[in-house]
Amino acid sequence: MLLRNVRAVLPARVSEKINLLIQDGLIRHIFDSRAHNPSTADSTLDLEGLTLYPGFIDVHIHGADGVDTMEAGAHDLARMSHFLVTQGVTGWLPTLVPAPGANYSSSVSAIDDARMVQVQVETLGSKRGARILGVHYEGPFVNSAQCGALRVKYFKTYSSLGDLDELPLPRARDAARMITLAPEVEGGVELVRELKRRGWIVSIGHTRAGFELLDQAFEAGARHMTHFMNAMAPLHHRSPGPVAWGLSREEVTCDVIADSIHLDPYILRLLLKLKGAERLTLISDAIAAAGQGDGVYGIWGEKITVKGGRTSNAHGSIAGSVITMHDAWRFMQSLGASEVGLARMTATNPARLLGIDGDYGSIEEGKRADLVALDEEGKIVLTMIGGAIVFDARKTRGS
Repeated sequence: MLLRNVRAVLPARVSEKINLLIQDGLIRHIFDSRAHNPSTADSTLDLEGLTLYPGFIDVHIHGADGVDTMEAGAHDLARMSHFLVTQGVTGWLPTLVPAPGANYSSSVSAIDDARMVQVQVETLGSKRGARILGVHYEGPFVNSAQCGALRVKYFKTYSSLGDLDELPLPRARDAARMITLAPEVEGGVELVRELKRRGWIVSIGHTRAGFELLDQAFEAGARHMTHFMNAMAPLHHRSPGPVAWGLSREEVTCDVIADSIHLDPYILRLLLKLKGAERLTLISDAIAAAGQGDGVYGIWGEKITVKGGRTSNAHGSIAGSVITMHDAWRFMQSLGASEVGLARMTATNPARLLGIDGDYGSIEEGKRADLVALDEEGKIVLTMIGGAIVFDARKTRGS
């Protein structure tokens, strides 16, 4: 397929009008639309008036469209994947909260089954949803004093290798394995070291750790922070904790929930200034209620109320969000983030975090043709995965 006359957000600049030749699911050639095209394509798609971004990657999402990753079967995850492509998401990590071992096992089994179906669908050329890239465990090795909406009764400490064996993993070798933990839990630093040895991506969150311990966790392999500033000890001028540490360590990256509820817009602007788009990743942290509107929902064994876009549990704590990656993109755009910066925060940085940026996360020759096209108003018009059109708003409006 040849994509013509498109405005594209490339890794370091915005190109006003280029062509992309897509072959075998990859971006084979990028060239000026005015140049002679020596290649032939089976089909041509004119995208004039649209801006092309790399497909969004959500590394922290608990659910959407009525689907809860803790309760979902393979069919439910497939439905959620099809919803996500309408929001520009081409890859995602089902995120699990602390729960009984049997619940973990059934959730990961569903992830395995859903991933297997996605491979079959892609082979057959059928319509596909956003790729499930692995699994993200939010906990259970976290601090009960910073529990947020997580269920404290399932929190754990680390004392032996057997504690890790209780966390089932997807069967596929290419499946990403990510975990959010607090290094101050018993055995926390050794836990980071063992996870890193096993190939996990370790992120610090739900924590009250101090500088010295955080430095030890960094040396052991923790390089990222989960929903930065949320569910961690707040910044204090006489007690620099995780927030000060995350701001001061250039090597540390952070993800944020850009919904104006979890973080004030002025704080998001400050983070953009201090950390830069190169070190920030946007996440949704969405729950099953995302896309469902206001109401009362049964999630994680309790009632969660959504009112005016804000979630809260029975204790009044914020319980995840109901935004999508597209909503986060819109909000950061409204705060003045550049288009190159937005592409980094929604695609390049999460791909780098997962170690898949050699194939995903930017519009470059040789990379996967996972793309999202937006119009001048910022509405999603087209989503592509592996060079196949999986969502076309123009056809949806016309049907």
